[in-house]
Amino acid sequence: MRSKTHTAPPTTIDEYLARVSDDQRAALEQLRQTIRGVVPTAEECISYQMPAFRYAGRVLVYFAAAAHHCAFYPGGMVNDFKDELEAFETSKGTIRFQPGRPLPAMLVRKIVKARVAQNAAKAKKAT
Repeated sequence: MRSKTHTAPPTTIDEYLARVSDDQRAALEQLRQTIRGVVPTAEECISYQMPAFRYAGRVLVYFAAAAHHCAFYPGGMVNDFKDELEAFETSKGTIRFQPGRPLPAMLVRKIVKARVAQNAAKAKKAT
């Protein structure tokens, strides 16, 4: 959800967050801090015009604001947590949530840790 006054895509997560509504910014900042707590050495970046975290050379997770919700993109792991995510709208690689009802930090931590393990396994297989 970009403001009409901004034409260039954001180049940092802070720049991205400055362009979304206050309630979405608060929810996404909370998500950002939870991810950072799990992988403090991950690099923040913008990928596909969305905030993302890169770890060990691979994008780990993305998040974004949409017109009527926020979303967390942990890759194809959503199904692995379907029981814990039943209160949220999901698809194969997307978890949608309302800014006033953010994802539980404990669940985000579990998902991010699982993504780190998945990426490590892929990296090991590639060598």
